[in-house]
Amino acid sequence: MKKRINTIRTQEALEKAGLSQTAVADALGVSKEAVSQWLNAKAFPRPSKLLQLGKLLSLSFDALVIKEELNAPKVAFRKRAGTKTKDHHIEKAQETGRFLRHLVPYLPFDTIKMPPVLKSPICTYNYLQMVALTVRNEISLGPLECMDFTHLIRRFGELQAVLVPVMWGAKQRHENAVHIYLPDSQSTWVYLNLDTNVHDFKFWMAHELGHCLSPSLEGDLAEDFADAFAGALLYPQELAQQAHSILVEKPSTAERINILKQLAEDQVISPITILGQVNKYAEQTGLPEIKMDKSFYGAVAKFNQQFHNLSEALFSGAELDVQGNPSAREFIEKAENTFETPIFELLRKYLKEYKKGPGFVQTLLDMPLLDARSIHAELT
Repeated sequence: MKKRINTIRTQEALEKAGLSQTAVADALGVSKEAVSQWLNAKAFPRPSKLLQLGKLLSLSFDALVIKEELNAPKVAFRKRAGTKTKDHHIEKAQETGRFLRHLVPYLPFDTIKMPPVLKSPICTYNYLQMVALTVRNEISLGPLECMDFTHLIRRFGELQAVLVPVMWGAKQRHENAVHIYLPDSQSTWVYLNLDTNVHDFKFWMAHELGHCLSPSLEGDLAEDFADAFAGALLYPQELAQQAHSILVEKPSTAERINILKQLAEDQVISPITILGQVNKYAEQTGLPEIKMDKSFYGAVAKFNQQFHNLSEALFSGAELDVQGNPSAREFIEKAENTFETPIFELLRKYLKEYKKGPGFVQTLLDMPLLDARSIHAELT
């Protein structure tokens, strides 16, 4: 693991303390050039000098030093509205990625060829429409047809991405989906929270598919592309054109809301997604924007309340415990059959071969230990 000085935190500490690089060099008994190299990540101080530097600037080791892991897991989040990704979120997801490495040898994918990805993904309207049309053609789906969950699930499989269905609850999490890419094995793992409104869930799946197609992107660029791709894929230009021609003729917000809700129900996506794609089409073609007032978002909230979370729909009719959760066997069978995922078979093989306990399942699936014990018992 490579280490370097955290230059941002160090510079802030220097300014706060009113110290120049020359003053630091004098205090530590080194040359000014050595300090300059530390701060430009060209060299790293010896342990004794690192300790002195930390004391001089009142910085802890973790604040002073950045650890650069070779082939560190790359993570991306589909965040809940209003939440902010912090360092501990990233660190936790990367730790999950390190545990996923144990399952890589059991992957059932072609080890000779990599699945096709986009060469130079960008967020321009025409490019996104072209990519969306290409993906739809590859799964024999026309531009006016509804993309269902099976289409998306099978596309993940073709891209050699492992879906990991989880039940993280509806409100208490920072994220509703996590994308983990392991550079050393070039494997992709997508965690999807089933405790999610069905209309949002489809968009999140498409968003994660966008990440799978654009592994070269990172950070905000990756998130922006994945969001834009999801909208274009689920509601392409041809559908947006039809919707715009209907909506533009309706003078009142109430009429437009009713139309958007019906279109959303037909496509099993959010009315917000449809309005966004309609207005992107309008901007591209010079047509008038479809404007809505604040009542639109209240209507969307009520619209969502009419429908079950995906987990409720999946496990309706199943025998549930006092907390409303299915048995471990029911969960595994439904997850495997619905999402065509090998994750539990991978876990089954690894747990048996290495005789790992429930703690491994708890960390990998990020679930309470009691639930992990049930899953572990069912798999072993």
